[in-house]
Amino acid sequence: MKILALDSSGLVASVAVVEDDILVAEYTMNYKKTHSQTLLPMLDEVKKAISLDLNSIDAIAIAAGPGSFTGLRIGSATAKGLGLALNKPLIGIPTVDALAYNLYDTAPDTLICPIMDARRKQVYTGLYYFENHTLKIVRPQDALPMTDLIEELNRREKSVIFLGDGVPVYRELIEETCRVPYSFAPAHVNKQRAAAVAALAKIYYKEGKMEDAAEHQPDYLRVSQAERERAERLAKEKNADN
Repeated sequence: MKILALDSSGLVASVAVVEDDILVAEYTMNYKKTHSQTLLPMLDEVKKAISLDLNSIDAIAIAAGPGSFTGLRIGSATAKGLGLALNKPLIGIPTVDALAYNLYDTAPDTLICPIMDARRKQVYTGLYYFENHTLKIVRPQDALPMTDLIEELNRREKSVIFLGDGVPVYRELIEETCRVPYSFAPAHVNKQRAAAVAALAKIYYKEGKMEDAAEHQPDYLRVSQAERERAERLAKEKNADN
């Protein structure tokens, strides 16, 4: 089984090819460029480096959200375009689940807590642990205030490991208010990686969790800033009319 995986849900852009249990190639970049500038050239570099025939892949895995609205749209459009052109199924992987999968087989008494900066003092997050080599979901991915998340972690009274681009944003708050033992994941596993998306996609593929490329839609979890501002403006106009 050969899976092409893409992740442009956050600050990082990442492309990977996994065949069976072998990571054939992975190209990950976290630099000052937009995903519209990087994702397709990165895919082309991987394709050339390993002489990849795109027709040989079995499925295209995509980090389906939540995350950056623009990044998700770019990743979704790229995956859908490839899926339609190649007649291959898509496998949408929840972004936060894939982040947690970076920390494969962490001790079962430790909670894995990815945090992605969602702005407005919120994070995209979830809570996970591993049991019998399987990722278990304690709290499904969601958007909530960082203060609420820390309160929940304190109530659960379990050690926790944080990862994701929200760590540098909220590290000081964590250090000041988190009362349970905690640590921060190291650099090689603390951001999105397409290899983790591919690894979860392999499980999804065996379970038949696939979709036609034309049907795929990103999971934003909440409305965009533009949509929110439009709704607020319309509400004000309605109130003014009344």
